Amino acid sequence: VATQLLSGHLHSGWGVRTLADDEIPFNPMSYHNGSIWPHDTALCASGLARYHERDSVVKLMSGMFEAAVRFNMRLPELFCGFTRAASDSPVAYPVACLPQAWSAGSAFMMLQACLGIRVDGWK
Repeated sequence: VATQLLSGHLHSGWGVRTLADDEIPFNPMSYHNGSIWPHDTALCASGLARYHERDSVVKLMSGMFEAAVRFNMRLPELFCGFTRAASDSPVAYPVACLPQAWSAGSAFMMLQACLGIRVDGWK
């Protein structure tokens, strides 16, 4: 699974696409057929961390952090799934919420995955 997620078909260099770029319905500007959702990428990072795929987690977090920098540290709901090599900056999805609460929260999930920590606000 880690190999597939980090392949160039699913991982754009910015985050994990909702659909691989070698699938017939792929469209990097589609809401669900190739776009990148920060919270999906965070869930992937969290799952990879559970299987000690640290290099993969760091790669996902680094790409998403660099995307966040280009969005002025305000992660949008989603952005277009263009390959990073073809674009110096992630391409904004035209009607995405910016910022988006669950996208902002995804940064903390990725940080937990990267550092191997669990935050429990009740303790």
